[in-house]
Amino acid sequence: MTFFDLARRNVTRHWLRSVLAVVGIVIGVVAIASLGIMGNSIGLMFDDMVSDVGDTLIVSPAMGSGSDRLTDRQVDDIKRAVGSNQVIPFATTVDKITVGGASSGAMIYAIPASDIPSLLETESGGYPRDTGAGCLIGSQLAANSQENGLKLGARVRIGDETLRVVGVLKERGMGFDINPDYAIVVPYAWYSNHYNEKEYDQAIVKVRDVNDIDAVKESIDQRMNRREDTVNVMDTRGILESVFSAADSITVFLMGIGAVSLLVAGVSILNVMLMSVTERIKEIGVLRSIGTRRSEVMRMFIYEALFLGVAGALIGGVLSFGVGYVMTAVLVGNPDFLFNPASLLYIVFGMGFGVFTSVASGLYPAWKAAQLNPIQALRHE
Repeated sequence: MTFFDLARRNVTRHWLRSVLAVVGIVIGVVAIASLGIMGNSIGLMFDDMVSDVGDTLIVSPAMGSGSDRLTDRQVDDIKRAVGSNQVIPFATTVDKITVGGASSGAMIYAIPASDIPSLLETESGGYPRDTGAGCLIGSQLAANSQENGLKLGARVRIGDETLRVVGVLKERGMGFDINPDYAIVVPYAWYSNHYNEKEYDQAIVKVRDVNDIDAVKESIDQRMNRREDTVNVMDTRGILESVFSAADSITVFLMGIGAVSLLVAGVSILNVMLMSVTERIKEIGVLRSIGTRRSEVMRMFIYEALFLGVAGALIGGVLSFGVGYVMTAVLVGNPDFLFNPASLLYIVFGMGFGVFTSVASGLYPAWKAAQLNPIQALRHE
């Protein structure tokens, strides 16, 4: 306990030098924690933006197959190949829509009416029927078009026909199959009659068990591409893995930048501790001459480094929470990401790394102090 008190006294005696060392630790902890939070928040943002399509295969016409569309017969073949898994064919186009007196362009997705509920969820209203003249609008299209009257119950004119908005879709986020948030979804029967189109752009296969994805993909390939490549089968699971791997790489890179700043702070503490040893050589000689062991002298200096590290880590941890909140709110747009356990763990990691760096930086000065010869130390001027 005596050496603990001596260490505390020595830290406060040269308070300006100690404050500067603590500031270095604070900056390092804030850097590594806030950048780690930022990287993790980017990953969470990707997770929110990307729809739950890890169980999805997307079948599209192969380049060079002679057609850029899927026929009814090909869709039936795909259904036979996937067994009990669901196949949802769709077509898409861009057209001018008119609501009231305002006109604009919009993406239009055409999906068989019976398949729409299994792929898309409504926030309000219901689903259109093949026999009716109804449509669905994406959540963002509805939000951005309120001033034009595009809402539930509104009338939307496409070409020379008018559709009634029977439902507003729940926000789905970015997907690798379809992105309906800014689009209009119509029954395929209406689309086929309106555009005189009898084929599909792509087909979505929803696999019941994600462990069967590879088997289902191979089954489609064997049935559809036996003689020549007529379709391409894309596994969205692989794309998701690539996206999240990129997000993890960003996190590691950002934390590396923070770690560099913390190591610079460690060099500052090393310098402070070496100066402290040089200034207190005679004091160390007195302690050694009255029977103080080398391990006790070394422990005293390690305590000093620990004081600096803990003070910097605590202050840095509090500031990291505030900086992380601002970064997630301003740069990512969702401050709730900060309260994700992984994000909070970066604060703890930054604080722990700050303390470790401080203690590690104090080891050599502590060892040097412990190795001083008592007689030579007492003669030092």
